[in-house]
Amino acid sequence: MKTYKSFIKLLPVLILIISITSCKKQLAEAVPQDVLSAADLSNPNALVTLYTGVYAQLRNYNSTLFGLGEMRSEIWTDGLFTESVDGGHQQLYDQNISALNVPYSNWGNFYSLIYQINNAIQYFTATTVLPDATKNQYLAEMYGIRAYIYYTMAKTWGSVPLITKTLPTINSTAQTYAARTPVDSVFMQIKSDIEQSLTLFNGNYSFPAGKRVYWNAVASLVLKADVNLWTGTLLKGGNADLTIAQSTLQQVEDLQGGTLRLDPKYSDIFDPTKKANNPEIIFALNYELSQAQNTVFAEFTVNSIQANTLTFEKSSDPTKVVSYVYPYVGGSNRVGMNQDMITKLTSGPPDQRIAGTFKVMYSTSAPYAVRGVLLNKWIGTASGTSQVFTNDFPIYRYADVLLLMAEAKSKLGQDPSPEIDSLRSRAYGPTYTPYVSGSVDDNIRATLEEQLREEIGEGKRWWALRRCGDQWVYNYVNPAYLSEATVTSGKGPTLELPISVQMLNLDPLYKQTPGY
Repeated sequence: MKTYKSFIKLLPVLILIISITSCKKQLAEAVPQDVLSAADLSNPNALVTLYTGVYAQLRNYNSTLFGLGEMRSEIWTDGLFTESVDGGHQQLYDQNISALNVPYSNWGNFYSLIYQINNAIQYFTATTVLPDATKNQYLAEMYGIRAYIYYTMAKTWGSVPLITKTLPTINSTAQTYAARTPVDSVFMQIKSDIEQSLTLFNGNYSFPAGKRVYWNAVASLVLKADVNLWTGTLLKGGNADLTIAQSTLQQVEDLQGGTLRLDPKYSDIFDPTKKANNPEIIFALNYELSQAQNTVFAEFTVNSIQANTLTFEKSSDPTKVVSYVYPYVGGSNRVGMNQDMITKLTSGPPDQRIAGTFKVMYSTSAPYAVRGVLLNKWIGTASGTSQVFTNDFPIYRYADVLLLMAEAKSKLGQDPSPEIDSLRSRAYGPTYTPYVSGSVDDNIRATLEEQLREEIGEGKRWWALRRCGDQWVYNYVNPAYLSEATVTSGKGPTLELPISVQMLNLDPLYKQTPGY
């Protein structure tokens, strides 16, 4: 067990990034990091608080990570819902994106987290009061998290400012300007951070007892494979990078056993009462009642009034009414799936992934029209007369390993059926239909179909489509909203996001994302 972790909970962020309003620029977080004094380098409690603060701040990005990774995919496009539309989500699934209509401005505010991580790396490297094993553990985790965040940013915007050091004193506004670093160089840094993380973990692939809410060596391995699949497909890395991805995933598959495997019961992966030692979780964002609740998906549920008028079954059975099943859920229903998507996912043999992810809601009166869906993957648990949302949010789990391996094998012209069959066997039970390997495109399509059913609501669908290649985005996303024609129009939307006019005006080194 890690030093200090047995008694340290995620604490509020210690390092507050100072805003230099006189600079009036979007990277206002890029300021001297002097919140910790030299004396704090000799105070292990201050260093532990800095460490746990990174995780507390990372958790605050759950909504952003979900939105960037899923809402531009086909899952939620033109869906059915019972209340007014959520405009922020609609902008993404309708691809209503242009240089004048920019989602996630200011780089999604990720630099606040990046600077805190940079600060942590600086202090953990310099301190002499932590045991070497603890110091290396902390640094390994920080490098892994920084790589993951920059990977998310590079997937979203392509070229981004690459900042890996804290700043000394600032004597002029010009010092705060930061040009966008070419995407190839950003990925070089991402890969370097991953290797540094793995070096510092020093071959320790064990999981600490309890909840898997701290970055670990297995997470760094999965991230390494994920990144190389992206660069192998989209950045001219070719088969060399794809082979690295496959060999890295094989290393993770070789670790499969009692502490790392698919959980036989899909819903248990997300059950807030079954977090401890869950064998499928590799790394997750942690939610505890005493700290924070996972309210990211409140608009994918239902309000308490409408819950009385909706049912989960086309019948008059009162025990199927939403308010009977979930008497204390009181969110809203402002995002949904369209009928074609609902039909696609609910037709065929029972799939425990679908049952553990969403429920279709019908009117309580004949002809029981479909009204929307309730995302029950993150529904939490009842506590007294309240619903408590303490589901952890997985960043990586063992199903990701199998899906990424199936993708790697498919792209390399190999047979992905062992991984696909493992997922199908868990989903459908012993009567599942084994997959028969086909062409490269057949295998990629089969992998994407499993990924769709496996990871709804986990912020990964858009990235899966992107990572498989542009043509797969065009195959799945409604061409009325996003197509090769819009990408090449010069006005957008493209597969990456633009930056705002305000950002361009405030930093003379910035250039607009290509295609806008």
